[in-house]
Amino acid sequence: MIEVRFKKKSEIFDIAVTAVGGAVSVGTMLYGVWQLGLHETWPELVLNLFYIACLVMMGMYFFKCRITTMQFNYWCSVCVGATVLLRDILFAPPLAFYALRLACLAFSVLLLLLLTYFYARKDWKTYSKRNLWMICIIDMVIAALYTYDILIEPINEYTNYLLTEIWIRPTITYGLVACFVSETEKKN
Repeated sequence: MIEVRFKKKSEIFDIAVTAVGGAVSVGTMLYGVWQLGLHETWPELVLNLFYIACLVMMGMYFFKCRITTMQFNYWCSVCVGATVLLRDILFAPPLAFYALRLACLAFSVLLLLLLTYFYARKDWKTYSKRNLWMICIIDMVIAALYTYDILIEPINEYTNYLLTEIWIRPTITYGLVACFVSETEKKN
């Protein structure tokens, strides 16, 4: 019989929402890569590799399969941090307004600093729930700013895929933070 890490229905629901949302989003993006061509969408494919790695590690963690809590926290934080660095800082998309671009960049750097601080701590379970949820909230703010930018620009064949791609990471971050919070609750 497969043993699961979480027993509460709310914890299982959080992981299920993330798994279903992440799988649908990643599937949609892979379909977009296939439909629009690799030459134009290869950055999305690279980001999807990090997202798939997070979803696989989340499944392994949920079913207690060969991954410790420290490994899960470290590698998921690294994968999410890599996507922040690649998509939002190094290869940031052009935005309609300079102020919007600066806001996205500032929130992205803040998110990267929070993730770095989080996985660099030896006793990460002392991280408060509020600080953990700040990771998810900041990621959602970044996604909301990008969504606003996409909606004020003319709609084209890429719009639906961009909207999907923007919300993959906050969905995964929500699941990761739910896992982290449940671990801190067990410690207390």
